[in-house]
Amino acid sequence: MISGRTLFGGEYMNSIDQTIGKVIEVWTQPPFDDDTVAEIKRLIEIEDWKELNDRFYRQLEFGTGGLRGVIGAGINRMNIYTVGMASQGLANYVKKACSGAKSAVIARDSRRLSLEFAQETASILAANGIKVFFLDDIAPIPLASYAIRRLGAGFGVVITASHNPPEYNGYKVFWSDGAQIVPPHDEGIISEVRKIQDIQSIKKIEFDECVESGQISIIGDEMLNSYTDELSLVSSSADMEMSISIVYTPIHGTGYKAVPESLRKLGFENITIVPSQAVPDGNFPTVKSPNPEEREALSLAIELAGNINADIVLGTDPDTDRMGIAYRNAEGKYMLLNGNQTGSLLEYYMLSRMSEEHRLPENAAVVKTIVTTELQRKIADYFEVHIEDVLTGFKWIADKIHSYEEEGSFEFVFGGEESFGYLPHSRVRDKDAVASCCCFVEMAAYLKSRNMTVGDYLDEVYLKFGLYLEDLHSVTLKGSDGVEKIKSIMSRMRKNPPADFCGKKVRVVRDYLTGITLSDGEKSMNSIKLPPSDVIQFTLDDGSLLTLRPSGTEPKIKFYFSVNAPADKDSLSDKKAELEKNIMSLKEAMEVFIK
Repeated sequence: MISGRTLFGGEYMNSIDQTIGKVIEVWTQPPFDDDTVAEIKRLIEIEDWKELNDRFYRQLEFGTGGLRGVIGAGINRMNIYTVGMASQGLANYVKKACSGAKSAVIARDSRRLSLEFAQETASILAANGIKVFFLDDIAPIPLASYAIRRLGAGFGVVITASHNPPEYNGYKVFWSDGAQIVPPHDEGIISEVRKIQDIQSIKKIEFDECVESGQISIIGDEMLNSYTDELSLVSSSADMEMSISIVYTPIHGTGYKAVPESLRKLGFENITIVPSQAVPDGNFPTVKSPNPEEREALSLAIELAGNINADIVLGTDPDTDRMGIAYRNAEGKYMLLNGNQTGSLLEYYMLSRMSEEHRLPENAAVVKTIVTTELQRKIADYFEVHIEDVLTGFKWIADKIHSYEEEGSFEFVFGGEESFGYLPHSRVRDKDAVASCCCFVEMAAYLKSRNMTVGDYLDEVYLKFGLYLEDLHSVTLKGSDGVEKIKSIMSRMRKNPPADFCGKKVRVVRDYLTGITLSDGEKSMNSIKLPPSDVIQFTLDDGSLLTLRPSGTEPKIKFYFSVNAPADKDSLSDKKAELEKNIMSLKEAMEVFIK
């Protein structure tokens, strides 16, 4: 009984499934803490059955990267109990799969409850006989990856929900190479986590007790100092304008120390940090969403840049693996770059400088994802650099770096994905917005010394390799109904792919889940040499690309659009307008197909 009324019959029979109701009732009793019990009972009292159903209709899924979800009480939420069960399952896998002494790095971002979740994780791992290195301050993702590699840890956990809204938190698992987990470890960990069905299975020793015993070691700023020192070794020796004016915002996240310190070690001192966004705060009070992909998140930085006439604006997300950019053009207006443009510029700059300075390895390699612009392939081909596509998700880029090293085949020099994440060096194994900020500032300073803007440089790339424009459209579909809607869209597009979009014939359909390619109606089995993934990609007869994929971290389905055309200096502006219209038409056509 709850509040004198049963959930399993009577007037509530149609509101809550009996199985779900029994789980809810368990969460209203000890050993769950008083705050958790009160939160669930309040929802029962106000009869918010929709919210209760969403919190309990499934276990928060431990996917191939870990956990991510809304903070709150319930099995489908991020809380101390779901984090605890995930940690116990992870510990069980490590004990089975790894021989010898076992150790882990634990890090966190600035989000609400990140400290509590990180300490809970550390306490559980320590109770299972695993040595824990606990980063004392909030830490960027690249610093955590670096620490795993430097300390020789067997794995790591970072408590973060990346660029998600403030109500979210998450739990990312990394392996001994500093990269997020890939097969077979991901499936093995998922299997062990699913076996943990209740909180009674969790082993735990209090955090402070583990610190006193030495089972948990606290790691201070020495790791950050070592990391930023190493970043200073990867810069170019080219002459540049060191007085370039920079406005930076960490958007209340973990980059607040790492980015400015790294830039200063490179010799860039003219850095202004947005005051209202300089302090870490998991509520992200100055933005709607802490996502540097969106102009709103950079609006305060752009306003400040205008006031002081800064050359460039940098913004990083809460865990500092993504970077947003704005630059001042010749007319004094601040222009945003999308993720494909930034990645292409960084690739072109790095390969150009390395080639000019005779530092470009003969076996150099660039890695991108299947939804990242094909402009990057054109750039790599021009410099005779090997380039490969991998699935969406930076862990696949890291996995490719690992295979290059094992095989001795190629030397990784740059990797990136359209979602504003780049790696311009090989010292870590994940997106590195700290290093990317350094690389971009270096590029902008180099251009300024030659009286060029970032926009001039982008046009140079377009004129040399062709004009490529991309866009992303996401549809958010929350709850159990949303999950089914996304499945339905992918199923329909898979079973009955369109023959054309906007009168442009579909030449090739690639289904990355089945491995089947349809090329002008001819079916080719197993032609896709990548792990299965729920992605469908269409190539049109004019070279346009349309890609559909459900997000792996958010309740969204994503639609990627890419169009291209050759252009000369006189027609560049007109061609941009034409391609923008083409993207809009493709978006409208896609909306018709998915209704």
